[in-house]
Amino acid sequence: MSTTTTEIWQELDEVKAAVQQVLQHAKTLGATSAEASMNRTRGLSVETRHGEVETVEFNQDGGLGISVYVGQRKGSASTADLSPAALKRTVEAAVDIARYTSEDPYAGLPDAASLELNPPDLELFHPASVTTEQAIEWCKASEEAAFALDARITNSEGASFTSHQGLKVYGNSHGQIVGYPSSRHSLSCVVIGEEGDDMQRDYSYSVARELSELMSPEQIGREAAQETVARLNGRKLGTQKVPVIFRADIASSLFGHLVSAISGGAIYRKSSFLLDKVGQPVMSDKVTILERPHLKRALASSPFDSEGVKTSDRTILDAGVLTGYLTTSYSGRKLGLPSTGHAGGIHNWLVQHGDADLAQLCRDMGTGLLVTELMGQGVNTVTGDYSRGAAGFWVENGVITYPVSEITIAGTLQQMFMDIQAIGKDVDPRGGVLTGSVLLGQMQIAGH
Repeated sequence: MSTTTTEIWQELDEVKAAVQQVLQHAKTLGATSAEASMNRTRGLSVETRHGEVETVEFNQDGGLGISVYVGQRKGSASTADLSPAALKRTVEAAVDIARYTSEDPYAGLPDAASLELNPPDLELFHPASVTTEQAIEWCKASEEAAFALDARITNSEGASFTSHQGLKVYGNSHGQIVGYPSSRHSLSCVVIGEEGDDMQRDYSYSVARELSELMSPEQIGREAAQETVARLNGRKLGTQKVPVIFRADIASSLFGHLVSAISGGAIYRKSSFLLDKVGQPVMSDKVTILERPHLKRALASSPFDSEGVKTSDRTILDAGVLTGYLTTSYSGRKLGLPSTGHAGGIHNWLVQHGDADLAQLCRDMGTGLLVTELMGQGVNTVTGDYSRGAAGFWVENGVITYPVSEITIAGTLQQMFMDIQAIGKDVDPRGGVLTGSVLLGQMQIAGH
C-alpha cells in the first residue's frame, strides 16, 4: 500500500508539470498572474469495535486550487477531478470570476524575494507497507489491552488506525514550482467505563510521521482505560477562585488562542484583544515561544507556507513580550508588513519549559484544579473573554484526590496569559504546539 521514495519523486515531477501547465493556461486566457496548488493523498483506514471490523477504507484522492489575478481582480476555483480537461475548466472558471470581482489594491502574489525556490528536505516522508490484516490486529490489540486493564471498562467506542502518504505542489507565475512528499500514521482507542450509576469515556492516541515512532497498541489501550476509570464518580465543586493546571494535552489550546489573536487577518480587521501589542508583554515573563519550521520529521514542519513563502526560525514571545504578528502576503500588505510565512498556519511552536513534571506542578500548586478536558466554544479573541466547560481532578496539598466534572472555568485571556506561573517538562509531541502542562495562578470556577 506504500509508495517507494523513487516513485513518489517521479509522481512529484508529474504533478509539478501539471501545475506548470495550469499556470500557462491561465496566462493564455489573459491572467496577469496566477498561483496554483495541487495535492494527492492515498492511504488505509481501519476501525474495529469489540474486536469486530467496522470499516476498512482505501482512499486515493487529490485536488487543485488556483487563484488568478487580472490586474487587481482575483478569481479562485478548485476541483477534485485532476483530469487534464477538468484542470482546464477550473482555470477558465477562475479567470471568468476574476473579470467580475472588485479590484483590491492588496491582492496579488507574494513578493518574489520572499519565495522558497530550493526547499530543504525535512524528512517528512516515511511510507509504511501496512497490510489490512496488520492494521486490524493493532486495533484489536489496543481494545483488548483496555478491557484487560480494569473490569470497570465495560464498552468500547472502537479503535482506529490510519496510514496516509501524499504530496503537495505549489507554483506561481513568478516561476516558482516547489513541492514535497509527506506521511502520517496514527492509532487511537476510545473506551467506556462504568461504576455504579456513573459512566465515563476517554481515549488515547499516537500520531507520527514514521510508523515505528507510534506508541504500541497495548500502551494506547492501557492509557485509554486508565484515563477512563480515573474519571469515574466525578464530583462537582463549589463556586470559587483557585489555581488551575492545564494538562499538557489541552494546554496547547491556550496557545492556539494566541495564534488567533496575533494573526494578521485579526489585526487588520481590528478584531483582536492583542491589537497594537507588538513589543509589549502579552504573557507572563515565564513564557518564551520559539517557532522552528524545519525540525526533521516533526508534524508541523514545512519548508514553505501555502503561498510558497519561505518559513524561518523566529521568536514569537520573548519572556512574555510579543515580537510581531503572523502575516500572509495579503494581511502583510494591509498592515504594511512583510509576510512571515504563515499562510496556512504555524510551524512547530516550542513553548520553553522548566524542570518540573506534572506531579511537581501539582505540588507547587498546592490546592487547586487539574484540567484534563475542555468543552464548548466560549472563547472570544476579540475581547479576550474565556468561559468553557471543564473536567479534571481536584488537587489537595499537592496530591490528586478525586475526579471533578460538570464545572465551568472562566476568566479573560489577558489575565490568564499574564498569570502563567510555570510550564512543565511533560511536553505533548502530538501537534503543532509543543508545550508541557501550564500552571495558572487563579481562575474562576463555577460549580454548584
